[in-house]
Amino acid sequence: MSEGVEWAVHSCLNLAWAEPGEAVTATRLAAFYELPAAYLNRQLQALARAGIVSSTSGPRGGFRLARDPADISLLDIVTAIEGGQEAFRCQEIMRHGPGGRDNVDYRKHCLVSQAMRRADLAWRRELAAQTIADIKLAVEGTRPGTPKMVRNRLAKPVS
Repeated sequence: MSEGVEWAVHSCLNLAWAEPGEAVTATRLAAFYELPAAYLNRQLQALARAGIVSSTSGPRGGFRLARDPADISLLDIVTAIEGGQEAFRCQEIMRHGPGGRDNVDYRKHCLVSQAMRRADLAWRRELAAQTIADIKLAVEGTRPGTPKMVRNRLAKPVS
């Protein structure tokens, strides 16, 4: 998984704390963690294509969440950044091993492939069960000053 996923999740979380109706530029979001703005902007554009954030151009433009934080799962973000393909891709190497046959779909019959697919499904279910709202609530419970700190930091001019 690329670092873009981590950047996208943190950006969505920070956007959840932004002032209501306020758009935040990619430059300002990138400055928050000293990230390269151009690369973060690519992640934000992927989130926009997926309908997770919306973007507005112009002098007061930037990004804001397009959906309620409770309606944005970690799986939504991972899929927007990485795509929806499975983590494990069976290459059907058993076909070329002893006793391998051309008429067998080893993706379905191979026990290694089945185990990897179960693990991938469990991972996806866990990501789908966690939302930005869940993480936001957990952070606010352990660090109550975070929302105000984020809003203040996002409001400061980028140097």
